[in-house]
Amino acid sequence: MNNRCTHLDQIHPVTAGTEGCQECLALGDVWVHLRMCLGCGHVGCCDSSKNQHATKHFHATGHAIAASHEPGESWLWCYVDRLILERA
Repeated sequence: MNNRCTHLDQIHPVTAGTEGCQECLALGDVWVHLRMCLGCGHVGCCDSSKNQHATKHFHATGHAIAASHEPGESWLWCYVDRLILERA
């Protein structure tokens, strides 16, 4: 099992595209927690949310790294390597 992320080169300086989950806002739906794609700035809902838009964004784009978009949280998640990373 790989214990190192091999996708750190996919992290770009991005800003959040929306204040909430982009797709849930369009649907008028709710979310539990937010994740921001570090490839493009897309904000999607977490896997604890019924729509799981952040993971769907990964599958649609291949953008491997997302960051928690919750106040006070600084961790990252690599979807490919399935690793939690600390923000440098």
